Amino acid sequence: MTITHDEKEILLSDARETILAKLEKRSPHYDRKTSADVSVLSQKCGAFVTLHEMYAGKQSLRGCIGRMTSDKALQKTVRDMALEAAFGDTRFPQLTKDEWPHCDIEISVLSPMELCADPHSIEIGVHGLYLILWGRAGVLLPQVPVEQGWDLTEYLDYICRKSGLPPGAYMEPDARLYTFTAEVFSEKT
Repeated sequence: MTITHDEKEILLSDARETILAKLEKRSPHYDRKTSADVSVLSQKCGAFVTLHEMYAGKQSLRGCIGRMTSDKALQKTVRDMALEAAFGDTRFPQLTKDEWPHCDIEISVLSPMELCADPHSIEIGVHGLYLILWGRAGVLLPQVPVEQGWDLTEYLDYICRKSGLPPGAYMEPDARLYTFTAEVFSEKT
């Protein structure tokens, strides 16, 4: 899937307006529209919205929520996930008006998932991981191992820990390890 510069701008603008409207206790005002039904914005696919907060020159995670797949148009999914990243990520308190000016939005639009037959075929920085085993699941976006400086072994072990499983659990016979790619863009890029 190729996302044009204008479509990226619309998604980032929509995410920002959705969060700001909630902070200001008003209805969102979306000013950009796409007229083509064939636009990526109308396609049904998974997406994650990540908020990064900048203080004293340091960037830290402020919220990240997404869906691996969606039955809604991408534009609606991004709006929904923006709200969840800001106000529904249980790892953080709800975003405040004071924090908002220090936040940057990053959007990851996901490809369909593929069952990974050979974990050694995973490419760092290209493939995201989704692991399901014993009623537990976890996901890591493709950019995470690059940001953390992980090699493939660390990446595979961390998806296990993220799923609440012991390292190496991805090799269990019942484990389902999926890969996907993502088109990642942010307000900074």
